[in-house]
Amino acid sequence: MAHYERDGQIVGHGPTAREISYLATRFEHVQHVACFHVGPAPAMMLPYSSERVHLIPMPFAGGDSLAAKVGVLRVAALYIRTILSELRALDPDNDVVHVRCAAPISLIAIMLLAFVRSPRKRWVKYAGNWQPGYFDSSGYAIQRWWLMRGFARAKVTVNGQWPNQPPFITAFVNPCLTREELDDAQNVSAAKPPLTPLRLIFVGQITEKKGVGRALEITRLLLDQGLDVTFDIIGDGPQRAGFEAQAAALGLQSHVCFHGWVARTSLAPLYAQSHIMLFPSDSSEGWPKVISEAMAYGVVPVASNVSSIPQYLQESGVGVTFNAYDLDAFAAAIIDYTRRPDQWQRESAQSIKAAERFSYDVYLANVTRLLELE
Repeated sequence: MAHYERDGQIVGHGPTAREISYLATRFEHVQHVACFHVGPAPAMMLPYSSERVHLIPMPFAGGDSLAAKVGVLRVAALYIRTILSELRALDPDNDVVHVRCAAPISLIAIMLLAFVRSPRKRWVKYAGNWQPGYFDSSGYAIQRWWLMRGFARAKVTVNGQWPNQPPFITAFVNPCLTREELDDAQNVSAAKPPLTPLRLIFVGQITEKKGVGRALEITRLLLDQGLDVTFDIIGDGPQRAGFEAQAAALGLQSHVCFHGWVARTSLAPLYAQSHIMLFPSDSSEGWPKVISEAMAYGVVPVASNVSSIPQYLQESGVGVTFNAYDLDAFAAAIIDYTRRPDQWQRESAQSIKAAERFSYDVYLANVTRLLELE
């Protein structure tokens, strides 16, 4: 989890900072060993809402290039010393160690857990795609292999249910919604606008892996079939200008709006007026929290069949998934919803109900059972 300093305050990756803040309500104190980045904080970085969380900043290392991977070796000794120091300070029976994978620092942490016996309560969360079916990263693959074999002697939670899993590996849903947010979402979405014009929405990093370019091409296909479509793209990133140029080249200027980063509190009106979340991601997703956020507002997901996305949508009885590059299938499914508005309406209502499982109340109850905190 990346951290920065903004106006004298430590801020971290928004969704994760929020989750850890809620997790901290189950503990007296949380020592968070994590990476600190030098430079301007991206807009999506937020402060912890809990004063119980204390950051132990580590220099950032890692990346896709060979030089970046070698850079991990330069800080590995510091990572090891810091993690071991924190582990030694824990009460063997009452405290908990929690590792969030996958990252270079988490790889070191789970390896160290094989050689220390304290504390007894251990929880590793693998946040990415647990069984990608392709080679995504050597670091990720090593972490999955290590955890599958139980070397960390920890309870491991993953996104989705997978075959041939040992009993210490269990499915665990990512939280993103408070009880108040669920109620507000239901209230503001009580009267969705009609499907004409059709409103699509994407929320996330503006990158090719997340499928923004493919989403623009799908929008063009829908317009070519005579649909009246608008597409709201919420998020930011260094590739944004390229996608804005692509939208112009496709003739989408009057149909697509790039909003940039939007504060969570300002997303509600955009979700409330949207019909379909378009999410053709080819990234190493676990379960994208933005999908459950959108579902709370009755937005029906049409997404890629990555990781646990097909499982959770099928369990919820909403949405459809396809290969991220099957743009015709995405377009056909969206057109089918416009031709069967009753079907879309049923799934929209079911999306609101299904979003309940992604609440922090459910999450904290699951954490309590997992770690035997009562």
